[in-house]
Amino acid sequence: MTQIDDLPVRDELRGQSPYGAPQLNVPVLLNTNENPYPLPDALVDRIAERVADAARELNRYPDRDAVELRTRLAAYLSETGGVTLATGNVWAANGSNEIIQQLLQAFGGPGRSAIGFDPSYSMHALIARGTGTAWISGPRRDDYSVDVEAAVAAIAEHRPNVVFLCSPNNPTGTALDGSVVEAVYDAAQAARPSLVIVDEAYVEFSHHASLLTLLDGRPNLVVTRTMSKAFGAAGLRLGYLAADPAVVDAVQLVRLPYHLSAVTQATAIACLEHTETLLGYVAELKAQRDRLVAELRGMGCEVTESDANFVQFGRFEDTHAVWQAVLDHGVLIRDNGVPGMLRVTAGTDAENTAFLDAMRAVLKEIA
Repeated sequence: MTQIDDLPVRDELRGQSPYGAPQLNVPVLLNTNENPYPLPDALVDRIAERVADAARELNRYPDRDAVELRTRLAAYLSETGGVTLATGNVWAANGSNEIIQQLLQAFGGPGRSAIGFDPSYSMHALIARGTGTAWISGPRRDDYSVDVEAAVAAIAEHRPNVVFLCSPNNPTGTALDGSVVEAVYDAAQAARPSLVIVDEAYVEFSHHASLLTLLDGRPNLVVTRTMSKAFGAAGLRLGYLAADPAVVDAVQLVRLPYHLSAVTQATAIACLEHTETLLGYVAELKAQRDRLVAELRGMGCEVTESDANFVQFGRFEDTHAVWQAVLDHGVLIRDNGVPGMLRVTAGTDAENTAFLDAMRAVLKEIA
């Protein structure tokens, strides 16, 4: 039987594994950082109306520049992020992963490199390799924070073309102070200069303010976002970025034509019409996250401070065995490969109760 390595694939892809989380049929799914609350009926009805309108013109290509959607996204960021952004500052694509891919296609590629500080979002490295961009794994402290001096030194040594930061960081949940981003940005500009990407997929759940305010005067800084988490629209696949308009112009050089369907644009616009309702669920999830942190610590677990809608906890000698034991109790969580640690998404009150009950039982079993 033919294997991947029997094919003439690129050398840097040989031996690699595709990104993915287990999709298992169990009662409680807390492994992919999804928002557990279904969209409210009023929003579902509004989506149906907008999609019906879009369906009448599906014989035509969609707006290739997604102007209305980008205008509404700019208004949302301006209202919630303490900044003033226009349509030209924003770009949207199929999930934040396509945003990252487009940025690496434009600013990375063969003969260029990108650096991130691991453990962090594994798709940064995977998409880098997929675009022919060499990947450099930078250091973190034992508490998973970014060591500024070490980061600046790594940038000076490797002179990467793209720098990735994550705030809050996935899988650890830790957020960045603005001073860290400023120091990394300054180092990156002195080294090459380089594009600095701040991944804010989980920022609506954070105790810290968005880093959007750092965009002013920093043309090589990009902040990426998604509608998958706080907006509860993981199935929509809509990500976006905020940056200097020149960055938006650059990614349009590599975007596929008509990459956002008319249906996707209509659905996303409907969601943005219900921002207040959707962000109301965020407050509940933040309370549930804090509950997980408190109760896991009460069980004697080591828990990383979290600014996201998930919690990293441990420390276990055999993380996979604990993961499997929790699964045997009907709860699916995530083994991300961080030594000694597991990750659980904040779910509904009932889902979190089921997880916490499972953990109490598992800790007794392994004791």
